[in-house]
Amino acid sequence: MTRLYVLLILSLPASVCAFAQATLERCVELAQENYPLIRKYDLLNRTKDVHLSDINKGWLPQISLYAQGTVQNETPSFPESLSEMLGRTGTDISGLDEWQYKAGADISQTIWDGGASKARRKTERAENAERQAAVDVRLYAVRERVENLFFGILLIEEQAEQTRAMQTLLQSSLDKLRAMRKNGTAMQSDVDMVEAQFLCNAQQLIQAESASKSYRRMLETFTGTSLAGKELVKPDASVPQNLLPERPELRRFEARLKTNEAKNASIAARTMPKIGLFAQAWYGYPGFDYFKSMTNRDLSFNLLAGVKVSWNIGAFYTKKNDKLKLKLSSEDISAERDVFLFDTNLKVRSQLDRIDELKAVMKENGRIVELRASVRKAAESQLDNGVIDATALLAKLTDEKQARLTASYHEIQLLQSICQLKYTLNK
Repeated sequence: MTRLYVLLILSLPASVCAFAQATLERCVELAQENYPLIRKYDLLNRTKDVHLSDINKGWLPQISLYAQGTVQNETPSFPESLSEMLGRTGTDISGLDEWQYKAGADISQTIWDGGASKARRKTERAENAERQAAVDVRLYAVRERVENLFFGILLIEEQAEQTRAMQTLLQSSLDKLRAMRKNGTAMQSDVDMVEAQFLCNAQQLIQAESASKSYRRMLETFTGTSLAGKELVKPDASVPQNLLPERPELRRFEARLKTNEAKNASIAARTMPKIGLFAQAWYGYPGFDYFKSMTNRDLSFNLLAGVKVSWNIGAFYTKKNDKLKLKLSSEDISAERDVFLFDTNLKVRSQLDRIDELKAVMKENGRIVELRASVRKAAESQLDNGVIDATALLAKLTDEKQARLTASYHEIQLLQSICQLKYTLNK
């Protein structure tokens, strides 16, 4: 048990440290989960299920109920001579009544629809995949917005860090000049000049910290989580080896092509015959037995059932053009995909050149910072000996600050360029 407590205590700092950090990958993941568009995935799947259910219900018996009453100015009847002859035998045939009425039901059942429902199901699934691919594209754009905010925060906080370091140097120089002023070895104007620069630097620090808070609030809105007190971890600086793009736009192009393939099956299904059962049943007057209905007005039950074969020959007229339209549509989609790949490859090449440029520039950053710091230290020593004034010292301090800022900016710009390359490739 004691050993377990020791392990828990040893693991606690690492856990706290990990909790106090925020990585770019985690921010992107949280932002995509928090983005309202994410709800569309569930809505699209539910819509697809409803459509498929409707298609499958097409195989259920179709029943329609009706009731009607009609009046006619003419109805079938026997010839007058025949009616008179039958009347002598005591048979009264008055013919069908002008008032007719019935209530019934029509029932039909599809046996074979020529593959239409199968094609519709295939098309619905393909169109749903296309709609989801479109959502993927829109959701992927969130990643770029989060990355821009993330690196914006890194740049601003780096500026704030260098400004704090500058404040420390200025405070040290200011304290030194105030002491020299008391000893009569420095002028009040030198003290005032350094103090003014100290106050300007403090203003810059306030602006940087305010901008950092503003950017963090925006990133918190995207991710739906608090970033208070969390350190933003600089992402990995490795350049992808595989430069083949895997963007969601390409999956969307593929989904659109598959939708056209599915629609081809619907065109073929429209040219096939349809076979089904049907039945008609009604209770009313007149019935199928017209002779009986001519002799009395009694209501009767009637039933008609059979097999029906229908074939829309007109579908053959447009079949060729329908297939040609889909083919042209697929060729247009392929052309769009090729344009996207061409533009993406150009962008990748430009980003690789930018990365190489930054790497080349960064080789001397460390040396420049080292030299600027050495010059500044020498200037501080010269100020102590009265060789230079505060103006020269401030120039050396500004040069060192700029050198450190430039080195930090180059590092962050390199990381951002690599992340932009990964975004372009979806790596």
